Amino acid sequence: MGCKKNPGHRQFIPVDTFTLNHLPEGLQDKDLYEYIKVIADLTVRVGVEMSSPGRPKFYPKTTRPYPFFNMSERRNLRTGSGKVWDVNKFQNGVKQDGIRQDEGYEDTDYTKCWCRKCEGSNSPSNVWWEFNVLTATHVVFDDIEANHTTLRLFYDRHDSPVVSVDKVSVRFVNIEFDWCELYCVTCDETLGNKLMGMCKHYENVWRKVLNKYKASRSKHKLTFIVSHPHGCSKQVSVGQWKDILKVDGRSKFTYTTCTCPGSSGAYAHCLGNRDHWAWSTLVHSGSLKSGLNYSGAGLAW
Repeated sequence: MGCKKNPGHRQFIPVDTFTLNHLPEGLQDKDLYEYIKVIADLTVRVGVEMSSPGRPKFYPKTTRPYPFFNMSERRNLRTGSGKVWDVNKFQNGVKQDGIRQDEGYEDTDYTKCWCRKCEGSNSPSNVWWEFNVLTATHVVFDDIEANHTTLRLFYDRHDSPVVSVDKVSVRFVNIEFDWCELYCVTCDETLGNKLMGMCKHYENVWRKVLNKYKASRSKHKLTFIVSHPHGCSKQVSVGQWKDILKVDGRSKFTYTTCTCPGSSGAYAHCLGNRDHWAWSTLVHSGSLKSGLNYSGAGLAW
């Protein structure tokens, strides 16, 4: 593909051909490899077909143009990346642990699945799964855009079966941090159970890798990203973080890790830095004129 930013895409490794040997010497570790693979499993392509009229002209407190401003009349598909977390199963409105969905955090009173298929059905499913996806605000800006967003999961090869979720809303969004949390639903039992299993596996591997590398994080500075550059199948890129910038108590990282349009919103993992596992709040945000890439502001330290 004729990409100006990364001609030939030599620094991107297709996820299905990624091996231990693609990691730097001294970091060719099975636990780290397993960690990258499980993050890849949870990485999704975010396809957005609408630009909100609410987008600002500039990023907050800057004169940098905000992406897709003034494009609300145009319906062109653009893509980004995101990562699944916090998958919960519900039956008749009750979460698996017995907490009703309309209590506290969930703040709704559904007793049936609310996916698009069930919304228009006379017999909606009474069992469903809800999950969150973290991405960048400049990828999905608000509920207007979320309502025209489709997530493609497990897109590991160009010929992967299409698995998608199209019932998406915004749970939390922050323009300055460039951090967006999407709220999604499915009543596909195979998909729901698969995502739950992957999230549990992710938590176990995350703890192991953090404990192994937190003491040496400033030595190797490894940063990896799994994303969907140009909307294509999943790619792994490996580099190093350079600087940590503070934004209202949060951390913003710069790194050499390769990205392209379509990588925005992907989880940027700076090895050994303690990023709250559930939130995984460092998402790829953009590029500097120097050539370095940078994350949004996350809860890493």
